[in-house]
Amino acid sequence: MIESRVLDDESGAIRHGFFTREGGVSEGLYASLNVGLGSGDVQDRVRENRARVARRLGADPSRLLTVRQVHSPRAIVAETPWPADAPPEADAIVTRTPGLAIGALSADCTPVLFADHEAKIVGAAHAGWRGALTGVLEATIDAMESLGARTERIRAAIGPTIGQAAYEVGRDFEARFLDADPANASFFISGRDEAHVHFDLPGYCRKRLESRGVVVAELLPHCTCSDESRFFSFRRSVHRSEPDYGRQISAILVM
Repeated sequence: MIESRVLDDESGAIRHGFFTREGGVSEGLYASLNVGLGSGDVQDRVRENRARVARRLGADPSRLLTVRQVHSPRAIVAETPWPADAPPEADAIVTRTPGLAIGALSADCTPVLFADHEAKIVGAAHAGWRGALTGVLEATIDAMESLGARTERIRAAIGPTIGQAAYEVGRDFEARFLDADPANASFFISGRDEAHVHFDLPGYCRKRLESRGVVVAELLPHCTCSDESRFFSFRRSVHRSEPDYGRQISAILVM
């Protein structure tokens, strides 16, 4: 488990972790801490992995919440647990309810954890390129504010995600971002030929957070695609023509 210095809370009132693929019971493509109920993994193993995550954070396994992620800008407020096998569709969760652990699944997309330590309000967002472009991070902050958080107090940590060197895309992809804001050109560098460029997804996420007024935004330096021993990666699985891939989780809770 990886922790962020900006989310550290000496009082212990808020706990968090960016979990790796290590420390679980799954096997094969899913070895070992696969928490993706939507994967083809044995479901009992996934449930045990999720229980291990919850216990590591000090939560009851039935109170570890994730959503059905659909690459949207939707953030929802969690007040009580929902069934793990019937989650709502969204890409971010916020809560002020003690004991509810909220998480974002990823396998190259960017997980972002948020905390207003004074208000004891937390958030977890899944930001793929589409969600980041359409405003999922800003929606998470808006949802936190609806509970009483204040933007100037919110701290955010950008977790393990695909790094720019591994994220090669086409010019049509780049055009979407330039159409939204010509200044987004700063997040692209040349690729292997004129038809390709490399996109800095975590850097783009940090810029969106800072533009929304988050003063403290830490970017953890881990590339999911290049570090196979520690992270699952969708892109790596595609390059290898593998039939599926595991998901890691980033989670946070108020005690």
